[in-house]
Order: sequence, then structure tokens, then C-alpha cells
Amino acid sequence: MTHVTDLGVAAIRDGVRAGTFSAREVAEAFSARVAGAAALNAFLVQTPDHALAAADAADKARAAGEAPKPLAGVPIGMKDLFCTKGVASTAASHILEGFTPPYESAVSQKLWDAGAGMLGKLNMDQFAMGSSNETSAFGNVISPWRRNDGGNAPLAPGGSSGGSSAAIAARLCPAATGTDTGGSIRQPAAFTGIAGIKPTYGRCSRWGVVAFASSLDQAGPMARDVRDCAIMLEAMAGFDPRDATSLDLEVPQWEAGLSSDFKGKKVGIPKEYRVENMPAEIEALWQQGVDWLKDAGAEIVEVSLPHTRYALPAYYIIAPAEASSNLARYDGVRYGLRDLPEGANLQEMYAATRAAGFGDEVKRRIMIGTYVLSAGYYDAYYTQAQKVRTLIARDFEAVWARCDVLLTPTAPSAAFALGEKNADPLAMYLNDVFTVPSSLAGLPAMSVPGGLDAAGLPLGLQIIGKPLDEQSVLNAGLAIEQRAGFTARPEAWW
Repeated sequence: MTHVTDLGVAAIRDGVRAGTFSAREVAEAFSARVAGAAALNAFLVQTPDHALAAADAADKARAAGEAPKPLAGVPIGMKDLFCTKGVASTAASHILEGFTPPYESAVSQKLWDAGAGMLGKLNMDQFAMGSSNETSAFGNVISPWRRNDGGNAPLAPGGSSGGSSAAIAARLCPAATGTDTGGSIRQPAAFTGIAGIKPTYGRCSRWGVVAFASSLDQAGPMARDVRDCAIMLEAMAGFDPRDATSLDLEVPQWEAGLSSDFKGKKVGIPKEYRVENMPAEIEALWQQGVDWLKDAGAEIVEVSLPHTRYALPAYYIIAPAEASSNLARYDGVRYGLRDLPEGANLQEMYAATRAAGFGDEVKRRIMIGTYVLSAGYYDAYYTQAQKVRTLIARDFEAVWARCDVLLTPTAPSAAFALGEKNADPLAMYLNDVFTVPSSLAGLPAMSVPGGLDAAGLPLGLQIIGKPLDEQSVLNAGLAIEQRAGFTARPEAWW
């Protein structure tokens, strides 16, 4: 029999319902995997008691003949950006060290209501700012993958949801929550050979999620395959009156609507995504993705998104500007770290607390954001960036007249070694070149694994869809997934 830790969300859910194994057996097996994988540094807090309590509730309900909950018996990982009642929630920053929320985030509460249990809180880039999970105040997450060319350098699991991606790829959990501001679900999914979807902005409530850039932040699921992502997203999505940007719409039955038949659908290939110095392997995989979707019945059309080249600079004005505003609340007064030098006044306490609590990348983005919002520069930078954002959104609106989804690479490279890009922030920011445009437009977008590069590392393909059309994104992902037949997994070294 396949070990339960090799099973995904759907298989665990169905196995528990059928009585093939108990929910407690599942929770104990995954908790043991988490406890034995400290070398990956994927989990900041382990919560086996939470997972076991949810499992026992699922087993008890089944024994009593009650209708099963959607995720009964499924233990998951929770990105540390989500506040969890009574469990430390730090956003991987020293400034929130020791903060234990007295409330539950909307998304995590929906998952617990659906029967899921929490294995622990997952490491991440500090305040979700990073593309390699190297900005965490609690140490780097290390990818479970290794190059097969003899290079043994520890690799980045992507970011900011690097703990989530590493934990799923290493079979420490069948699924996890992520958040995506400019690519933080999709890029780590591509780096570790898993699936992840950022839904339409407003599908999942931001209430109780530590804010980075409020007009961009969106929660979404990460899992081993497309079906598991659909199951998770159904449980996570839904209207929340506490979030002013939450969409008051019924949650579709994405799992029931899954189909890999793409007959009659058109897939757009944006010519602007053929960037300079794109590795030949990425280009080849992209063409392979085109062939797979043709095989699924799709018609391929070339489209143009002319303002794509301005997306990254616009994003790195808008996101830091919003971050500088959101992070002003961390001042050492009400919660988290307080650094109070002897004889210091209030302003000096603010300065000392922030200097000690924020990491270098967070400080860099706060400074950029404060600069572009300052008098004399607001119109030159922030206003212009918002205009560019509108033009990017209009580009997407125009292409929907010609196609149903877009297909692009997820990231411009496979996973790189930890430390490889630290010296050059711009090189790090370029990791988001394919994911940022859809974030600026608030569109649903997904990464699915397509194959391996010459060094044996995963490469991902991205599908971008129309607003609220997660179904087409998931279906295109399923069509690719079935044809790619991606079954590679990292060999355990941890």
C-alpha cells in the first residue's frame, strides 16, 4: 500500500471517507514527517495537537454516520502570514516575534470549518517580501531538491511562500496556504515541482492576513496537483464583510467542473513574454506547453500585451508604497517587539524598534515606498505607476476578445542556489517578470509543473485567465498536467 504521506488532498479525503485509513493515522504520519525534517527549516511552529484534534473529530463524525466535511481528515500547512488564534504568527519577522493572535484569519477559519487540521506554521520571506525565502528572520528555507549535475549547493524554494512549497514537495504536508502579491504562490510552485493558484483578487478574504501591499495581496492554495488546488480553493474562497475588497459571489464548484478537454477554447501566447536571454530550456518547455494544449483541442493565437515591460517597475513602486503605509503600524507600542533604549523618548523607541525588528529587504522596500509617496515625488512615481497599472489591465481586457486563457513560463529560470542573487536586488526582482503583470491586473493565474531542466530541477508553466474564470485556468492546468505526466520528486537527503 502507498504510504499515506505520498497521497494528496483528494486521495486522503476519499480514503478517510471510505475507511481505508483513519484520519488520526494520517495526522500522525504527517506530524512525524514534519518533526523529522528540521533540516529544511520549512516550519516555524509545529502544531501536531491541532492536526490530531481535527483528525479525531473527523473519525468521530464518521463513526457516528455524520456527513463528512469537505476536508475532513486532511492535515495542511499554514503560511505564517495568516493569523491563527493562540498560535504564534510572526510573518517571519523579529518585529512580531512572540505575537500570538487572539483571533483567527478568515481563510484559516474556513479551512478549519471544512475539517482540515493544522500541522504547523510555515516559514516565508519576511512580510512576504522576497523571491527566495532568504529574508526570513528565522533562517532560510532550503529546497528539498538538489541538482543532479554534482552540484550540492542548497537551493532556494522560491518565495515568499517558500516554506509552503518546500513542505509540499518534501511530502511534509499534502497542501498548504500561500499568498501571492507579485508571484509568491506561482514562482515557488514552479521551483519545487508543485501546483499553485492565485485566484482573482477578492476571491479569498484578506482579513487576518498580515498585510504587505493591500491592493495586490491575495491568498491561494498550493498542492501537488490541480485537483487538490481546486478542492483547497473551494474551502478558502468566499465573501467576508470584514474585507472591503472581498467579492460577494457564490463560490463555484471548481473540482466538479474540472475537465482537460479544451476543444473550442483559444489559448493566447503573449509575444512580450519572450524576454532577452531566456534560457533555451524555458523556451522549449513553453513550446511543449503549446503543443500539449493543442493536443487538448485548443486553438493557439499570438497576442500582444504591449505594456508588459513596464509591469515590473510599476509593481516595485506600488507594492513598496503600500508596504510603507501598512508597516507603519509596527511601532513597539501595542504588540510584538519593543526596543526601548534607556532614556529614549517615543520617537526614539519607534526608530530603535524598527531598526531591530525589520530585516534589510523590508527596510529597503519601506524606504523606496516612503520616497515615492513623499511630497514632490508622489506624482512623478506613484501616480505614474498607477496609470501604468491601468494600461496593463487594459492590455489584458483587450486580449480576452481573442482568447480564453494565456500560456507563459512561470519563472525565467529553475531554482537558483541560496546566496546566488543576494548581492543584486534587481536580479532577485526579475524572478517576478512573468508573474507580476497578472497580479497588477488582479487576474487568476496558476503554475503547474511541466518538466525538468538539464540539472534535474523542476520548471513550471503559467496559465493566466479572465477575471473570475478560475475554472478555465484550472482546466488548462489539468490538460497540461495530464500530458506532462510530471511525477518527479526530490530524493530525501534531509
